[in-house]
Amino acid sequence: MARGPALVCPACATAWDGDLRTYRCPACDGPFSLAPAPLDPAAARTGAGLGRYAAWIPVPAVSLGEPTTPLVELPWRGATATLKLEGALPTGSFKDRGAAVLVGWLREQGVRDVVEDSSGNAGAALAAYCARAGIACTLFVPEHASPGKLTQGRAHGAHVVRVPGPRPNATAALLERLATSDAVYATHLWNPLYQAGTRTFAFELWEQLDGRAPDAILIPTGAGGLLLGAALGFAALAEAGVIDRVPRLYAVQSEACAPLVRALAAGSTRPEDTDGGPSIAEGMLIARPPRGVEALAAIRASGGGGIAVSDEAIWAASDRLAASGVLAEPTSAATWAALDLLAGRGELEPGERVVLAITGHGLKTEAAIRAHLDERKA
Repeated sequence: MARGPALVCPACATAWDGDLRTYRCPACDGPFSLAPAPLDPAAARTGAGLGRYAAWIPVPAVSLGEPTTPLVELPWRGATATLKLEGALPTGSFKDRGAAVLVGWLREQGVRDVVEDSSGNAGAALAAYCARAGIACTLFVPEHASPGKLTQGRAHGAHVVRVPGPRPNATAALLERLATSDAVYATHLWNPLYQAGTRTFAFELWEQLDGRAPDAILIPTGAGGLLLGAALGFAALAEAGVIDRVPRLYAVQSEACAPLVRALAAGSTRPEDTDGGPSIAEGMLIARPPRGVEALAAIRASGGGGIAVSDEAIWAASDRLAASGVLAEPTSAATWAALDLLAGRGELEPGERVVLAITGHGLKTEAAIRAHLDERKA
């Protein structure tokens, strides 16, 4: 078995013991992080997408031919907002970035069987990349998960277990199964190799903007996988001296489940307790994000903030984006809903370069969007 990159708990400095069943720090129950490794700005970058940054990724990623996801500008308050369309990735969401690297690490470790809990996109991505790597996959999903995402997982050969009740029930069912199984928990919530993949969002955006960082990025946030990846990626670019500042990061959450936004408002360093749903923005319904402390620290360090939006505002934003040619998953459309709210608080200016992470394609939630359109027509 390959040892791979060093993992360490940032809270108590406990090193990972090398046991693949140890997915969290045994001393303090916190998440592991990758040991810091500076970027070499002179390292060769060729091709497009994830593979372009092979020298900046700690393990060889599994590839499904990931492209560089496009930027689209839309008018906003007399200026423009820039959308980064992560739905152009192979399984239709940003989760491919993390899955490609996480599964690459699992393959290096000789893993043949994994389990994961997911509201949909992370599971679909894991199933696809595991299929590519020849790794068996079982997904525990909440019963409210979009049917299209579950179909994706099944099509890639994953065994999909639907769990009644809210999102945490899927995690509880997984952990119960894990206690009597030899499978490895391929967790996008806890494993830091996932953030090693989502860092490429920052690397791509930096190059697409001609070697500059945007002023602000609005990111739909549940567990914080993309937000943390962006924070880590831009921090690494700043440390390498290729940008002079990091962008302000804004966590966009649902009013039904906003543990980070509430913590920011309260001045807390830990996520606030919340029941977590329901909401049309199913990808945000993580009531207790394992890396919430890290996410809050990253937001504050960037000078950014957080905003919670209603389902009504999300549907209005979804309609606006669709009318402009962009079919976004409702979780993603929440970023457009947040634009005017943040501007109204004086946190965004029309002259700034503002990027919205459109994290998933609308076909991921086709049934919900179709029902919304039918209701709107009625």
